[in-house]
Parts: sequence; structure tokens; C-alpha cells
Amino acid sequence: MSLAEPRRIVLFRHAKADWPQVSDHERPLADRGRTDAAEAGRRLTDTGIPFDQVLCSTALRTRETWKLAVQEFPQRPRTVYEERVYEASPGELIAVLNETPDDLRNVLVIGHNPGVEGLAEILAGEAEAEARGRMSRRGFPTAAFAVLSFTGSWKDVEPGVASLVDYWAPSD
Repeated sequence: MSLAEPRRIVLFRHAKADWPQVSDHERPLADRGRTDAAEAGRRLTDTGIPFDQVLCSTALRTRETWKLAVQEFPQRPRTVYEERVYEASPGELIAVLNETPDDLRNVLVIGHNPGVEGLAEILAGEAEAEARGRMSRRGFPTAAFAVLSFTGSWKDVEPGVASLVDYWAPSD
């Protein structure tokens, strides 16, 4: 694959979690979260992006979100459960993305706020007006995702390098 071909990073916040008496890492999805995760999976499929790899936080709510979303995919991409995505800052997420091999074109990151939303804002040097407007109005609620496009090596992912090309969030 040429470094001049566009690459995509999709930043996907886990679906709505429940608040039982367990550690934060072990919080499961709420009923609404299960519904929203499946809908997000359908919407991710509608983007037509062939994901080469998924980087998923090790938290239970992100793993459950992915398990439900991927059922909507025509083919399951390679999935890496990455501890560093749990509670990661935008800078920590960039460091993880910088390690992505250049033979991969499209990566889906399933993580948590405020890191996922912050990374979407930091990476998007440019944005399609409609996508930027939707993200500005909605923020980054649970089960939302942003699609960013950039050219170059994964080692070059840094603030302002990408363009926000799509954004989706479930309706309330």
C-alpha cells in the first residue's frame, strides 16, 4: 500500500454502561447500550470502510460494545484488546496509533471519553462542515463514532493531520 493512499481512523466510544457495584473496568453495558452498540455496528458497516484492525480497550463495556457491533459486519477484522486504550488520553492514543504497521489502512479504536472525543478534536485539522456541525452539536455521547482520514505513515499521526469526514451518534 502506498503512503499516498488515504487511511482512516474511526474513533468509537463504548456504548452506555451500567453502574453496578463493580470496578470501573468491569462495568457491563446497560440495556440501552446493547441496543446502541448493535445500531452503531450497522452504521459502521454503512460507511463501507473495510477495517484492517480494531484496537479495543480491555474494559468490559468496550469489549461488549465490540461483540455486539461486529455482529453487523460482513467480515470480522483482526481485533487487538489493548490495555493502553483504557482511560487513555489523546496523546496516549496517538502513541498507540503510531505503532500501527503501515500495511494496515483502516483502524477502528474503541475507547472511552474524554480521550476519544479529545483525539477526534485534536486530529481533525480540517472537517467536512456537516460532520463538524453534528459533532459540535452532539458532543461525543456513548456509542458515537468519528471517521477521520489522513495520508502518510501511521508514525506521522499527530495533531491536525487528519480530516473529519463523518460522524454519527445514536438518537436519544
